[in-house]
Parts: sequence; structure tokens; C-alpha cells
Amino acid sequence: MCGSARYALEAGGELVACDMALMFPNQSRSYDATRHAVRFWGHDSAMEWSFFVTEDALKHVDPALAGDEAGMLEAFDSHRDRICAAASRAYSRGRKGSYELGAADL
Repeated sequence: MCGSARYALEAGGELVACDMALMFPNQSRSYDATRHAVRFWGHDSAMEWSFFVTEDALKHVDPALAGDEAGMLEAFDSHRDRICAAASRAYSRGRKGSYELGAADL
């Protein structure tokens, strides 16, 4: 399990505590061929949020990545903690229906 966001930076630059805690208890992930991304899920209380980490992002953290589905899933698994930390940062910036993580996010 990785990642939790317990603080937020307010507009005035003040760091304040938040009650949100994004967790990643579900280790499942899948390759989405349409998006060229690996999809995974995070949970905040009873809410589930979808995250997509792009092929470019995976190549950024694993330059030797084989561009097929198995290679992308393997790269995701090898860098899961880093990806979940990036997902927590994206989530802490505001709520969306889903989140896409690119190379700049990692």
C-alpha cells in the first residue's frame, strides 16, 4: 500500500491538515490499449478514483521498457511506489473524475 495526502497548501502559502487520505489497497491494475496507459485505483474513504499512468510516463521511469502490454505492466509494478506518490500529489490538487499521470508527474 502506498501514498496518503494529509496536508494541502492553501493559496496564502500556509500548509494545513486535511482529512483526506488517498490509499491504494487494491493491487490490481490493467492495461488500457485505447489510452496507451496502465489504469489503477485509489480510495479515499468509500470513494474510488481511477488513475492512468501513460506509456510516456512509464518510459520516463523505465527507459528500457518493452512497449507491449506485459512490459508496461511490469514497469508499473517495478515503480508502483513512485507512481502512487505521484497519484497522491495529483489527487491533492483537486477532485476529478479520473487522473492521468504523465512523465512530468513522475
